[in-house]
Amino acid sequence: MMKNISSVAKEVGLSTKTIRYYESIALTSEPIRGDNGYRYYNKRVIDELNFVKRARDAGFNLEECKELVHLYKSEERTAAQVKALTLEKITDIEARIAILQGMHSTLLSLASSCKGDNSSECAILDQLSIE
Repeated sequence: MMKNISSVAKEVGLSTKTIRYYESIALTSEPIRGDNGYRYYNKRVIDELNFVKRARDAGFNLEECKELVHLYKSEERTAAQVKALTLEKITDIEARIAILQGMHSTLLSLASSCKGDNSSECAILDQLSIE
């Protein structure tokens, strides 16, 4: 059964703008166009959109999603290729977590140094302005 972009957007949980963008960058297959120029989506394209949404929710960026979609469609893929891409993403996320933990510690330290009263003196601003 063919569906229009609005119903697909609701079903998949993406905006119509995002769906059109994914199509424009060839992240998903092109939908069928009606005589009126409207997009009509079949199960295959909807499955691809769901796949990309789940991959994005897992933290993969658009380039990585392109690679995953390619592997998903390829009969010549290996599980090792997919696992390697996933392990790379895990390493990337762990590095980001470490950066965020450092930021968190810095902010905690800054917050604890400030009296937070009604005076104009602020240890946070003083520490941030130190060269």
